[in-house]
Amino acid sequence: MKNEKLPFFGVGKIIPFMKKYRMTVIAMILYGLGGSVIDVLQPLFQRYALNEFVGENSLRTLPLFLAIYVGVIAFTGVVNYISCALAMKVEVSINRDLRNAAFSRLQELSFSYFNRNSVGYIHARIMSDTSRIGSLVSWSLMDSVWHLSYLLGAVAVMLAVNARLALLVILIIPLIAILFSLFQGKLIRVNREVREINSKITSNFNEGITGAKTIKSLVIEEKMEKSFTKDTAEMKHKSVNAARLRGLFSATMNFASSLALAIVLWRGGYIAASEVGTFSMFMSYAQGMMEPVRWIIDSISDLITTRVNIERLSKLLETEPDVKDTPEVIEKYGDAFEPKKENWEPIKGEIEFCGVDFKYPDGEEYILENFDLKIPFGSNVAIVGETGAGKSTLVNLVCRFFEPTGGKVLIDGKDARERSQLWLHSSIGYVLQTPHLFSGTVRENLLYGNPDATETDIERALALVSAEDVIKKLEHGLDTDVGEGGDMLSTGEKQLLSFARAILGDPKILVLDEATASVDTITEQKIQSAIDTVIKGRTSIVIAHRLSTVKNADVILVVKDGKIIERGAHSELIKAKGHYYNLYTRQYEDEATNSLLG
Repeated sequence: MKNEKLPFFGVGKIIPFMKKYRMTVIAMILYGLGGSVIDVLQPLFQRYALNEFVGENSLRTLPLFLAIYVGVIAFTGVVNYISCALAMKVEVSINRDLRNAAFSRLQELSFSYFNRNSVGYIHARIMSDTSRIGSLVSWSLMDSVWHLSYLLGAVAVMLAVNARLALLVILIIPLIAILFSLFQGKLIRVNREVREINSKITSNFNEGITGAKTIKSLVIEEKMEKSFTKDTAEMKHKSVNAARLRGLFSATMNFASSLALAIVLWRGGYIAASEVGTFSMFMSYAQGMMEPVRWIIDSISDLITTRVNIERLSKLLETEPDVKDTPEVIEKYGDAFEPKKENWEPIKGEIEFCGVDFKYPDGEEYILENFDLKIPFGSNVAIVGETGAGKSTLVNLVCRFFEPTGGKVLIDGKDARERSQLWLHSSIGYVLQTPHLFSGTVRENLLYGNPDATETDIERALALVSAEDVIKKLEHGLDTDVGEGGDMLSTGEKQLLSFARAILGDPKILVLDEATASVDTITEQKIQSAIDTVIKGRTSIVIAHRLSTVKNADVILVVKDGKIIERGAHSELIKAKGHYYNLYTRQYEDEATNSLLG
């Protein structure tokens, strides 16, 4: 998205979010306009008071003057209160809607987006950028109404009273426009640089917290501190440069606006002797115009800064997922937020790869070429290989985390792209190598697998994966808080609970991504025993590093350098004495050696 395609500093991108609150925005503008009109009239009261009460030395109209003046002040307070309240309502409402829209878009985006963008970068888009935009369309909009209407009103009154003097005062406006055009491009560039380095700092700060244990165990506190200090030093350098440029802009513009007051003092002396009230009025307007001019200076700079926020948030909202359903599929099956479950066909769990070619979006080399594989319902398929061999590719395609570059992946004999992603995902149980629990209680985490599960369903799922002992040890049982990311529990306990969560949804397809790789021996035995039990009556895909756990698989796929080089049953692969044979015998020897050494 190019900057020049963002009209009105990109505010056009935010207008759809404002339409919902157009009546509130209109009311805010009208009240702000009313307050501005009253402020424009204030110097006229001053002019009348000086001319009448001082110049004419008459107090005949003083009581009426005081009554009107006090009434105007009271009315101004009410109008300002209402306009501020409306601005606050618009700000928080727009912030909420922008964040909801951004978060919803994140739920729709494919995994590749999260691989390309850090947590800190995404966090800054949803929190920092939306906050600045919300402030722009509320307070900045209301301020623009007040200041611009005051400026126009003051000019109109001065032209009506003394056109010659007024024209001299407003000569600064073209000067301001010229100065603005000279500074605009540079301010946009430096503010964009500041925002980008700020995102990097946020990302590093996030890693410093989430990776605290790793940092301490590796004793790299000094390295992390130096890296963070380097980023903050760059932030300081760029921010100082931006502040200097902005300061130069502000000083130049302030000098131009101060000319208005100088002109009044120079030319106003001729009318001061004859009409002190008019001279005082011009002084008040000249000084009063200083505030709108200063606001124009600051708001233009803020608007330029906020343009960068709008650019980045718009880029997120306009990012299309790599994997998405067609309009026809959405029409029939619904989407992730409004599913039409009444149209969902029952899933059996038969999987077939038909002439599949595949390479990752940013990759150049094909990982699969004209690949065929049929996985009948109830089959147990194992995918093995060394670390980093590319074992997750098939799983990513089965789960539609990525689309095939060519060919088809069939689910129950039908192209997976002809049905919704949610239809497929709701029938897949996925247990990751690194278990993740959400903040909340054990019960709340389990119910993510099946929100309608009963107490009996929960107990059955826990029993299937031998996780009853985990619950018994917890102080409040199922209602125990697991902490952020499940940090109150051990890795083995989290894995057993994540396994139970997957089973609770009664999935027809079960994916185990090295589910025992990060747990202790006892927990591994529990999980392996559970696997032998729960895969019955389901199609299961097991990614495994320890080959002894997949000997009974119906089909073993051997992956090396991202490609499937062997396939067959355990006995067939051993007889072939190929790569699988070498992996198995080497691992068997290592385990035997470890056993002898105790």
